[in-house]
Amino acid sequence: MNNERIQQLIRFVQEEPGEPFNVYALAMEYMNSQPEQARVYFDQLLSDHPDYLPTYYHVAALYAELDERDKAAELYQKGIRLAEVQNNQKALQELQRARQAFDDDDDEW
Repeated sequence: MNNERIQQLIRFVQEEPGEPFNVYALAMEYMNSQPEQARVYFDQLLSDHPDYLPTYYHVAALYAELDERDKAAELYQKGIRLAEVQNNQKALQELQRARQAFDDDDDEW
């Protein structure tokens, strides 16, 4: 985790609160080292920018990693529906593959 980058991203969020990419970048910066902090920013994106499609792939994976499987499944489904509505085939395929891997992992339990 790069503290200088974190501070810069926080400034960007403060300067442009309506820009979802800045919050997304901040969440991604925290993803590996502080997943609970990443979750705070992803949840902010889901609340403030529910149509920001890139959120869903990563937030669903994070919830799966945090063993909140019902929430992860719900977020994969929401992302899939949003990708269909936005007619974003690449994101749709990525989300469908991730959901299938998630479901396959669930079957192994």
